[in-house]
Amino acid sequence: MAAVTDSSYAQRRDRIETYFDRTAVEAWKRLTSDAPVGRIRATVRAGRDEMRRTLLAWLPADMSGRRLLDAGCGTGMLAVEAARRGARVTAVDLSPTLIALAQERLPHDIGGGHIDFLAGDMLDAALGEFDHAVAMDSLIHYSPRDVVDAIDTLSQRVRGSIVFTFAPRTPWLAAMHAVGQLFPRGNRSPAIEPVAPPVLARAIEARIGRRGWQLRRTARIARGFYISQALELVRR
Repeated sequence: MAAVTDSSYAQRRDRIETYFDRTAVEAWKRLTSDAPVGRIRATVRAGRDEMRRTLLAWLPADMSGRRLLDAGCGTGMLAVEAARRGARVTAVDLSPTLIALAQERLPHDIGGGHIDFLAGDMLDAALGEFDHAVAMDSLIHYSPRDVVDAIDTLSQRVRGSIVFTFAPRTPWLAAMHAVGQLFPRGNRSPAIEPVAPPVLARAIEARIGRRGWQLRRTARIARGFYISQALELVRR
C-alpha cells in the first residue's frame, strides 16, 4: 500500500504542513541559522548537526551523476552538502515557506551538483526515481505503521540506499510525550511517535526484504533535548 494515499498519513501530513508553514516558521529560521538560541534549542541544533553529518557519512563521498531525494529537506542544509559532492538533488518539503527560505539561503558555490527545491509530498510518485533517499527527522511525527508504509513506498523508487531517522522509544522520550499530553495548546507541534528500534527494523525488513533490501547499520544521536535514531537500508 502506498502511504501517500493512506488517510492517517494524509491527516498527519496536513497537520505537519500547517505547523511548519505557519506556527513554527520563525523558530525554524533561527534554529537552522547561526543566530543565538536558548539552551534547549542549542542542544537540538547540536543534535541535528551531528545527525546530518552522520547521514551524509553514509552517502557516497562522490555523488557525481547520482540522484538524491532529500525527503523533508527543511531549509536545505543537507541538500547543499550533497550537491557539493556532485549529486542532483530533489529537495522536497511540505512547507512552501521553508522551501522559499532554502532557496533564499542557497549558496552560490554548490560544486558540480544541482538542487531542485519543491514544495510537496515526499512520497509523490511524480518526483521520479533516485539512487539514494534521505529522510532526516521528517518521519518522526508519523505512526510506526505509516513509517513502514513510507519506507515501502520509497523503496520502490530508490535503487541504492535509503537513510532515515525515527524517534527511538526511550524512558526520556516517553516521559516528555506523557507530560506533553497533559498540557495541550493550540500551537503545539504534531506529537512525536516513539517506536522501539528492533520492532521498527523487523517490520521494515519484513515488508521490503523480499525486494532485496536489508538493514546495514544504525546510529543514535542524543544531545540534550534531541534524541533521534538513524537507519540505513541498502540493496543486497
